[in-house]
Amino acid sequence: MAEKADVVDTVKQGYAFEGAALELGSLLVDGEPKPEAVVRIPLGMMNRHGLVAGATGTGKTKTLQLMAEQLSAAGVAVFAADVKGDLSGISQPGTGGDKLLARTKAIGQEWTATGFPTEFYALGGQGTGIPIRATITSFGPVLLSKVLGLNDVQESSLGLIFHYADKAGLTLLDLKDLRSVIQHLTSDEGKADLKDLGGLSAATAGVILRALIGFADQGAEAFFGEPEFDTADLLQQRDGKGVISLLELPNLQDRPALFSTFLMWLLADLFHDLPEVGDVDKPKLVFFFDEAHLLFNDASKAFLDSIAQTVRLIRSKGVGVFFVTQTPKDVPDAVLAQLGSRVQHQLRAHTPNDAKALKATVSTFPSSSYDLGEVLTQLGIGEAIVTVMNESGAPTPVAWTRLRAPQSLMAPATAEQLTAAVQASPNNAKYSESVDRESAYEILAAKVQAGAAQAEAEQREQAKQEEAPRPRAQKQEKSMVEQVIGSTAFKQFARTAGREIVRGLFGAARKR
Repeated sequence: MAEKADVVDTVKQGYAFEGAALELGSLLVDGEPKPEAVVRIPLGMMNRHGLVAGATGTGKTKTLQLMAEQLSAAGVAVFAADVKGDLSGISQPGTGGDKLLARTKAIGQEWTATGFPTEFYALGGQGTGIPIRATITSFGPVLLSKVLGLNDVQESSLGLIFHYADKAGLTLLDLKDLRSVIQHLTSDEGKADLKDLGGLSAATAGVILRALIGFADQGAEAFFGEPEFDTADLLQQRDGKGVISLLELPNLQDRPALFSTFLMWLLADLFHDLPEVGDVDKPKLVFFFDEAHLLFNDASKAFLDSIAQTVRLIRSKGVGVFFVTQTPKDVPDAVLAQLGSRVQHQLRAHTPNDAKALKATVSTFPSSSYDLGEVLTQLGIGEAIVTVMNESGAPTPVAWTRLRAPQSLMAPATAEQLTAAVQASPNNAKYSESVDRESAYEILAAKVQAGAAQAEAEQREQAKQEEAPRPRAQKQEKSMVEQVIGSTAFKQFARTAGREIVRGLFGAARKR
């Protein structure tokens, strides 16, 4: 390694930014912190995205908490998935102690116990939080295919089913709506419609239908429906501080694809709705994508391309994205290449696969005087190798950093505190009660009922004609047409038929 004084000067100069910045910590040299050499990330570069990586238990969640606190203090909204429930304490002031204060003093941090404005959400209301739901229409066929584990052919077929529903004015709000459309297409009444779709076979439609039934049996019905979450509610401020939105993810291991894909829906929805702002002094929102490897596992090339495109383009909407995972190899190259800031915690090399991941991680860093293959296995808890994008867009010097301590509670908030926060939120009244308005399920059920009623009426008329034939068929036919035209189902179908929903990235519907 270069001389100690040279390292300190290099870091001081490399991280001396003119504008506002998030302070991550202080340089470590031979295990000793150098508080004069502060390691920072420019606030204006937070929408150039980043990566927080490291083995389990090395401090990734505390790094996320530290960054979220400072973003909130700067008036920037934050979204994060609270996978283990550890982040809920960010709403409460931290608890000091001699050990913590000795650490903060050594790195030059002025520590003050502080809580931050926080909203708590839960997918479909399954957990302690305000329910977040999405409609099937806005979720789209590509994301839903990822959740269901469909292959490329089945994904394409599901896209045709969405296309049919859009054209026919069959609104897809929840899973029973989509199941009803597929059941209609595979029924005797829907054979003609199925034939018109060309590339959709009855067998493939049946496979998708069975996947949806199994998906619903896992309890997924609660995640889809109305009121649909408005992602604009993530961009809030309170008393000058950005609101931190935490999404609880209970039982992540049971439905990992659903949870990670739901996060991608939130990001895609933001992309659709937010206006272009270009380069800004600070982002509108920073989105932390925890357990990022779940999103990329078994993903199709088209799906990965859509993620890369979203990450590349959403920067100009004022949104920064930080992926949080164990190793950089969990993130595809097309996405990793767009991540300007890196906070790398300890990696372990106990197995051949670990050693391979370590070597790959080292290759992704700029050249430095460190032997990163050795250093990355020696980092202590709360330490990281850091390089970020400076205000000119160039990488900063690689710095072995002792990270600052969060000022909020570094433990979960109590159940009472969570419940009180949820009940006091104005968003709770907005989203707590599920709504089931007329949609594809009701429209198709009404058509079946109307068809049965018409068949029964025709049978009665035929019986009357056989008993006392009279020339009233024309009048009865007119009466039947008038009855159908006046029905609610017909009016809904006529109002929406022929209007195809505009879809963007991931096949998700754009709000208009």
